[in-house]
Amino acid sequence: MKRLLIVADHTLVVQAIRLALRQTAGFQVVGFVDGRQEIRSALAEARPDVVLVDDMQNPEHPLERLREVAENCPDAKAMLLTTRTEDDWLGEAFDAGAEAAISKSVHPVALGTLLREIVHGRVIHRPRRAKSPVEAADCPLTSRELEILSLASQGLTNGRIARELWVTEQTVKFHLSNTYRKLGVANRTEASRYAHMNDLVVPHAQLAS
Repeated sequence: MKRLLIVADHTLVVQAIRLALRQTAGFQVVGFVDGRQEIRSALAEARPDVVLVDDMQNPEHPLERLREVAENCPDAKAMLLTTRTEDDWLGEAFDAGAEAAISKSVHPVALGTLLREIVHGRVIHRPRRAKSPVEAADCPLTSRELEILSLASQGLTNGRIARELWVTEQTVKFHLSNTYRKLGVANRTEASRYAHMNDLVVPHAQLAS
């Protein structure tokens, strides 16, 4: 069981994270720290294995907190939960000590899975040196396959995807099977990892618009 400490500046963020992790085994939330304040003493008391740092309203606060984790709790994995994906911002976060960055656009159900994968060293989000997302012209997937892959990568089941897109569940399975073949992956987990690493995941609200 990994001990997880949440660092944020709003209790709503904390509650959302707690709810998202309820469906994921392997994590024990050991506390919440106000990210606007120093967290050295909290780190010493909680002895976390994982520290999830929200990007907060003041961009300096998460950077300061990441540095404190690196200095005072070097064995813990510090992760940034953020709405920002600019190269400069991510570069600052990694320089400050972030182990990985998770976009807030991720489906809540998928948050725990991503945390577990990162903890086990299977997902690392590095800042891009140049603009490197898969361009539409280079992507082997059709628009429907991309749409279904994006929803699957956000944690939606085949049945839920079928209801969202007004298609049959068999159609969803067919498109996912083609997606696995085209991407050269074996299963849903590997396809989801590919989607997240190549910026192919579109927030559900955007898909619906």
